[in-house]
Amino acid sequence: MTRRIYRLWPVAFLILFLAGCSATSMHKAPIDPNSGIWDKYFVYPLAMTLDWFAEHLWGQYGLSILVVTLIIRSLILPLTMKQYRSSKRMQELQPEIRKLKEKYKNDAKKQQEETMKLFQQQGVNPLAGCFPLLIQMPVLIALYNAIMRNQMISEHTFLWMQLGSPDPYYILPLLAAATTFLQQKVMSTQVNAQMKNLMYIFPVLIFVMAMNFASALPLYWVYSNAFTVVQSYFIYGGSRNKGVQKLEKSGGNR
Repeated sequence: MTRRIYRLWPVAFLILFLAGCSATSMHKAPIDPNSGIWDKYFVYPLAMTLDWFAEHLWGQYGLSILVVTLIIRSLILPLTMKQYRSSKRMQELQPEIRKLKEKYKNDAKKQQEETMKLFQQQGVNPLAGCFPLLIQMPVLIALYNAIMRNQMISEHTFLWMQLGSPDPYYILPLLAAATTFLQQKVMSTQVNAQMKNLMYIFPVLIFVMAMNFASALPLYWVYSNAFTVVQSYFIYGGSRNKGVQKLEKSGGNR
């Protein structure tokens, strides 16, 4: 199940991005800390954090989005490592699981019982990798809301961009598409052939959406994608063993 969750990461983010189709209406709705639990405890604190960093970074909300994105992604790094370790342990048990499937291929109930017994003997929880994902998604969606519904962000410029308007030169959409492709490329060893097709489809979708969204959102995508590329390289890339050991140590010290 954990491996399936990993394969659905791109689809999950696609759903999140498509939710941006309502970005205009969301942007008009001010963040009200008294309107409900979501705004009060998730969106509003992140919006205030963005404002605070912008105030201390020469009024640059582009830099504020970068800093907050890095902080959020760093805080959930231990959860990412937990997902990785759970997925790796499940992969190590695949030969034994296949043997059980072959041995009890005519008895689905017995096959399930023996598989669960194997998990218990090895101290593996097949659902362990799902929980970190469930924790991460609300945080990332809240950050998305905090960026899109912050009126101060829409009124500021960063580099050549008006953060509340689409990039007129399409530079940011191209960067968003390119970093999305790199992210998929680095993680390609963790997905099957069918999901690898998204490596070419997903960046195109991101480019089209980024052309129409306020620049603040694709700027966040670029930052987040770049972080994921670096993170995924150390977890799944060429220096896998050394990178994983370092990340696991840092995750264990948190």
